Amino acid sequence: MMLIFWKARLALLAVPKTGTTALELALAPDADAAVLNPPGLKHCNVRKFRRDLSGFFEQNGRRPLELVATMREPVDWLGSWYRYRSRDALNGQPNSTAGITFDAFVEAYLSHSPPPFAKVGSQANFLEGGVDHLFAYGDQKGLLGFLGDRLGRTIETQPTNVSPRGSIALSASTLATFKVEYKADFELWDSLRKVSSR
Repeated sequence: MMLIFWKARLALLAVPKTGTTALELALAPDADAAVLNPPGLKHCNVRKFRRDLSGFFEQNGRRPLELVATMREPVDWLGSWYRYRSRDALNGQPNSTAGITFDAFVEAYLSHSPPPFAKVGSQANFLEGGVDHLFAYGDQKGLLGFLGDRLGRTIETQPTNVSPRGSIALSASTLATFKVEYKADFELWDSLRKVSSR
């Protein structure tokens, strides 16, 4: 869900498969607004927020909000989608990855017309336009510390919505193609890692 914190002047955008469900459960009691549905608003990207929602939540610019989001390493991010869609509950469904290798999943993702199981978008597209505070997935200390400071309390999360285990090994050729086709995702991730390592 997307969470709005009025007093702290923050909007937490939910980049899919970046651990936001656990974070949202921990922070929902503090939020002044929580967008649960429809999915297009629950996972509202930067462009959509600024185009369709910022005027409402920011009172037409009189109370601007800082945008916060999390990003995951691109291969790991696709791996999470792949493993999540391999769960038994999706068996027989068009978006199931059961019986498909990760390499085949990524090849389908890279195709001009991805099948339903490989339609997962792009983190770079989601974040296009930029956010004020972008944290690397795995940097829970930095993210929770930042949010705790802004909200005035200690924040703890519990693992939730965890994907099944599975191999996410990629062939060298598929990985190379992925890095070329989704150059923006890898460049954004690399820039974030450089900032995080300072």
